[in-house]
Amino acid sequence: MGKTLRVGIIGAGGIAKHAHIPNYLKCGEKVEIVAVSDVVKEKADQLAAEFNIPHAFTSFEEMFQTLNLDAVSICTPNKFHYHATIAALNAGCHVLCEKPPAMTAKEAEEMAIAADKAGKILTYGFHYRHAPQVEVLKRFIDAGELGDIYAARVTAMRRRGIPGWGVFTNKELQGGGPLIDIGVHMLDTALYLMGYPEPDTVFGVTYQKLGNRKGVGLMGTWDWENFSVEDMARGMITFKNGASILLESAFAANVEKADEMNVTLMGDNGGADVFPLKIYQEKHESLIDLTPAYLPKRDYHELELSRFVDACLDGTSPLSTAKQGVYLQQIINGLYQSAAKGEAVKLGEHVQV
Repeated sequence: MGKTLRVGIIGAGGIAKHAHIPNYLKCGEKVEIVAVSDVVKEKADQLAAEFNIPHAFTSFEEMFQTLNLDAVSICTPNKFHYHATIAALNAGCHVLCEKPPAMTAKEAEEMAIAADKAGKILTYGFHYRHAPQVEVLKRFIDAGELGDIYAARVTAMRRRGIPGWGVFTNKELQGGGPLIDIGVHMLDTALYLMGYPEPDTVFGVTYQKLGNRKGVGLMGTWDWENFSVEDMARGMITFKNGASILLESAFAANVEKADEMNVTLMGDNGGADVFPLKIYQEKHESLIDLTPAYLPKRDYHELELSRFVDACLDGTSPLSTAKQGVYLQQIINGLYQSAAKGEAVKLGEHVQV
């Protein structure tokens, strides 16, 4: 591979238009966006014309047969992550796939195995990992300031934040609602800061109380008559190292804040809230709170795309790995399975990737 990464885009929706393509372009001569594919020809053609991308296709299979690409961004609905990722890896491409990894843990594991077999990078779009709050706290954690992190709380709650666009409320295409869409971001952030421990058991409950009826929408008007996902999910996750996470995620709930995304960590030397960042410790016979005086303002997506490009060109390891994606998908699917069964679910054995 030369010093310029030849990139293809799979899926011509909002995340491709507003996050991936503009931030690839910021990489300058490191990247050449060669093609975009989408099953809707008009969308592929329009996006290609808007960003002067030379090729547009209606199938990623045709794109791989026609062009020699180095990397792809997969920006499709969740249902199509698996097939697009496998095809890209088989075509010799590095892959940045939007979150969540897939629809099932089995798919995520097969994707990880395919990446290992191809010797290519497979990473996921967990852009909150690139937040300055997370980077600062990770340095404190690595220095032992929190000690053994044995408990965490994950919050991804909206008062009335059901998306009024896209396929976010379509279970067949997305696999679920707030848990797999916004909850997965904060869950990944917590797991990353905890060192991504191996999950053991999950217990989950889901609710559909507000999304399937008319109501006030703070993110547009949603299709309440075809609302097929949960509007709230809650759960507990235990890990083989003894740690645990309590999780709460909602598109719509009768709470005060319009939108709350946060992770709380508790260790034996200290604890922390991430958004905004505050660290809690006991030192010199006093209880103290630490807050950074200054944090740089950064575009999380810009850092995510830039670091993906550098990893592809330099052969360095990406921040989010395929194996972590398998653990995350096991947890998500386990919580949905537990909610359907009404009982705790024991997760799979150690992931062999």
